[in-house]
Amino acid sequence: MAKVKSIFENEAALCAAFISGLPDGWTAYAETAGFDILLVRQADGAQIGVEAKMTLNAKVLLQAAEGLYAGRGNGERAAPDFRAALVPSGAAGVEMKAIAQYLGIAVVEVQSQASRDEEEKAFAERYGISYRRAHRNEKPVFSPELPKLGGYEWREEWADHCPSERCKVPDYVPDVAAGASGPSQLSEWKIKAIKICIVLERRGFVTPGDFRHLKIDRKRWLDMRWLAPAEERGRYIPGRSPLNLRAAHPVNYGQVEADFDKWKPAEPGEAFKPMAALL
Repeated sequence: MAKVKSIFENEAALCAAFISGLPDGWTAYAETAGFDILLVRQADGAQIGVEAKMTLNAKVLLQAAEGLYAGRGNGERAAPDFRAALVPSGAAGVEMKAIAQYLGIAVVEVQSQASRDEEEKAFAERYGISYRRAHRNEKPVFSPELPKLGGYEWREEWADHCPSERCKVPDYVPDVAAGASGPSQLSEWKIKAIKICIVLERRGFVTPGDFRHLKIDRKRWLDMRWLAPAEERGRYIPGRSPLNLRAAHPVNYGQVEADFDKWKPAEPGEAFKPMAALL
């Protein structure tokens, strides 16, 4: 039976289908560490850096391989254990797959729901409706399977690059779409910025001590007019163009807010008692 080529509207839809089919034990961090998706195996922290494209071409292989051999023997950069190019099922040519294998990049092909339904219909016509009911959606969403902890079978598809240091992941799983055009990232800076915004909402102002506690520079906030000096010295209030990270990251904003007692700065005491503004 001829293989049915999968069609996805865009790379974001491709990534979404892939993430929906992940087995238990893996966490997907969208737009993290320079990859469309950074997968983390919960059992041991092993990582897979994934780059997505609508077809397997040189561009996606270059993206997936970026930094792979940079700095070896002279201070390696943080990197994932495995690397993969994510494409629709049927969109990977034999020659490009061979090149990917030489580079140590696994080619993961994702089957769309439409193509799965079409294959089921073809099987039903050949083997009967009872076969279709018995094997509905039995086929995995993508192939090959992700590397498992222990064993050797996965080594035929997955090259373990054994980085000296793995990529740093954010404290919260990003609430952004993987593979989207002009993606928004949940960086370490942005998590700190969310904390500043939360303090500002709760207290009505922030102080230099808040920035020092959260280890974030206040100069950018003043330059961008996200904040403005208050009448009382040592206090900052919302500026002409307030930063609205609640709208940009609604889920993560709520998660950081729920952890307020874990990271909150000390309330301004006598040491931060505001002085009259100097003329």
